[in-house]
Amino acid sequence: MSKWYGESEGKIAELLRAARERAPCIVFMDEIDAIAKRRDMYSADDVTPRLLSILLSEMDGLDKSSGVIIVGSTNKPDMIDPALMRPGRLDKIIYVPPPDYEERKEIVAVHLSGRPVAKNLDLDEIARKTERFSGADLANLVREAATIAVRRMMVSGQVTPIRQEDFLEVLPRMKPSISMRVIAEYETMKLDYGAHVGARAARAAAASRRFR
Repeated sequence: MSKWYGESEGKIAELLRAARERAPCIVFMDEIDAIAKRRDMYSADDVTPRLLSILLSEMDGLDKSSGVIIVGSTNKPDMIDPALMRPGRLDKIIYVPPPDYEERKEIVAVHLSGRPVAKNLDLDEIARKTERFSGADLANLVREAATIAVRRMMVSGQVTPIRQEDFLEVLPRMKPSISMRVIAEYETMKLDYGAHVGARAARAAAASRRFR
């Protein structure tokens, strides 16, 4: 976003023109709701309506291009303007649910990599107790458990591994950032739009379109 009038709109137009020139290519727009939110959510001086209009116009102009894929991701699919989801635009929805049991184990293991860890650390128990935790939630959980181990090291003067007890001490204080209400909303949207279901990662939704 630019504070200068018209500059943000120009950047979007320039981006998609560059995509046409460099095809085949993928244009990935993270947090696309920032520039494509529903029109009933605008304020009087909001630049978003102009950004959305430019985006829709440029996407419609890509019909004759070859090999351009536009992908947008958002944690707030309910905020996306319906015009962007119409056939011929971002008309393929991919719902990426929260990490499942095995994925939570893998995520915790990744964040424990390179840290001293007790041999009897039970990743299965941690995964069971972290249902609905996102990847960011799990990363924070590991950091908090590691903090307890560091405090123990400062007292003893010796390097101490992260233990199961550290996780069990932290877990009661942590809540998943993904509520049941949010999951229900995503599941409803998945049914409404006939979304495909992604297998990995945290709460998100993504939309993509291939231009041939």
